[in-house]
Amino acid sequence: MVQFFSKRRLKIAEQIVVVSFFAVLIPMTVSGFIINNINQQSNRAHLRSAAIMVANIVSEEIDVFVQSINSEMAQIAATIEFYDSPEQENQYIESVLKSMPFYKKLAIVKDKNKLARYKSYNSKDNYVVYDYEMDDGRYLVAVLDLDNLKKNLFKTLPEDKRQIYVLAGEDNELVASSSNFSQKGFESSIEQLPAKLKTDVPIVYGEVKNQPLVYLKKTNPNAIIIVNTTEAVKKHTIDYNRDKIILSIIIAMLTIFFVVGLYTSYLYTNIRQLFKAIIAISKGNYERRIRLLTNIFTPFEIVFLGNEFNKMVKQIHKSYIQLKKKNKELKQLNEFRSNMIDTVSHEFRTPLTSIQGYTSRLLRQDIEIDEETKQKSLKVIKRQSERLKRMIEDLLVIPDIEGARLNVNLVSVPINTIVESAIFLVKNDSGKEIVNNVENCSTEIIADTDRIEQVFVNLIENAIKYAPENSPITLDWEQEGNKLCVSVKNDYDVIPREKLKTLFEKFTRLDDSTTRTTRGTGLGLYIVKGLVEAMDGEIRVYSNEECGFCVKVIMPVA
Repeated sequence: MVQFFSKRRLKIAEQIVVVSFFAVLIPMTVSGFIINNINQQSNRAHLRSAAIMVANIVSEEIDVFVQSINSEMAQIAATIEFYDSPEQENQYIESVLKSMPFYKKLAIVKDKNKLARYKSYNSKDNYVVYDYEMDDGRYLVAVLDLDNLKKNLFKTLPEDKRQIYVLAGEDNELVASSSNFSQKGFESSIEQLPAKLKTDVPIVYGEVKNQPLVYLKKTNPNAIIIVNTTEAVKKHTIDYNRDKIILSIIIAMLTIFFVVGLYTSYLYTNIRQLFKAIIAISKGNYERRIRLLTNIFTPFEIVFLGNEFNKMVKQIHKSYIQLKKKNKELKQLNEFRSNMIDTVSHEFRTPLTSIQGYTSRLLRQDIEIDEETKQKSLKVIKRQSERLKRMIEDLLVIPDIEGARLNVNLVSVPINTIVESAIFLVKNDSGKEIVNNVENCSTEIIADTDRIEQVFVNLIENAIKYAPENSPITLDWEQEGNKLCVSVKNDYDVIPREKLKTLFEKFTRLDDSTTRTTRGTGLGLYIVKGLVEAMDGEIRVYSNEECGFCVKVIMPVA
């Protein structure tokens, strides 16, 4: 060990740990061992004294109980001798049994043979028999319930954790025990009893010194009282106190080590913080800060250096966050531009091609076009122009939604009128059935008439677009308090939860570019959500096997 220390110089913290070990840990450990040994001897003597005291208390309770029974039986016998007939004696005995329920039976026996039959009762029957010889030679016999005997014997020791056994008779039969009776403990106590017992004095015996056993053999009445100090009593008295002493010593040592270690660790920890922060900055971690452990022992220079370093890192991190934010915005703008170009090139091409084709057809001079064909061509041109107009309006409203610049004129409007007007404006070329259950609702909501109408037009057209063939579009309503909910449902296949979460984003469609079967810019639900929220409303989407696909618009009631 000397060679080890000579080759390597210990740091301050390591030297203090070594000194504390020899100056604190070893002396306190030896002191704790001595204190614990003295305390254990004292508690062991206390356990013996307490067990002897419990045996004496039970002995006194037995004497009081026996004297009380003998006195009562003498009084009953004296009263019986005043009666002239057996009928009067029986009536008196019945009245005694009613007034003293702890007597299970009272009887007058004329000879000892009948008395022997009563004495056949024993503790296995949960009874005990007392007899009293009367002046006329007869015997008054009382049969008592052992439960009553137990209540009287242990009434002054209701919370004592020791096991108490009362044995009576020539066969030392168990007649009473405490509530925490244990067969194993009883058998062990009997096995350790000495072969020859001293009488009328409590004697400590047993093989376990921390769990003393005490017996008290009484001659009048013939009984043996055994007090068994249980493991629970030993733990509470000896083990618990020993643990408290050990815990106190450990806490004292830990406190000393903590205080010394705290003092020595401040400077060392603060310097390490400086080193770690510098390394983190060099590796590009601009969120790292120096967290000094400051107290009266911390040098001013270290505190000043730490504060200035944190200010510098804060400015660097702020610039870094701004740069990341700008990069993210540029990325989003680039994605928006790409999606815009893709949408315009894909969705605008079809109506423009139709308009161009039908216009060229109408302008041809080499063929004669009948009036019906002209009207049909003009209708197609008008429909495709309206479609182009709507797509352009969708694109133009996006900046207002994103910048929260939507102007809304909130008024009180009837919901059934709004829904009927929206159904009228919907282009239902497929002829799918629209079930309007909202026409029966006369409730008025707070909304912008044109905006809310645009919301339901978009939702109904979206439901028609994605509904299977020959399946209806259903509009329902329900009112809860000051909110009115209008739902638009179709029988579309169940949409995964992950897909539902993205439906309110720009350029999001249920069918992707490879499986696309419907037309649209993918802006419908995004615009609907922006319009509803601008009118202080709420919109939700659901998809399950019961409703297929459902959109709920929740608006405040007027």
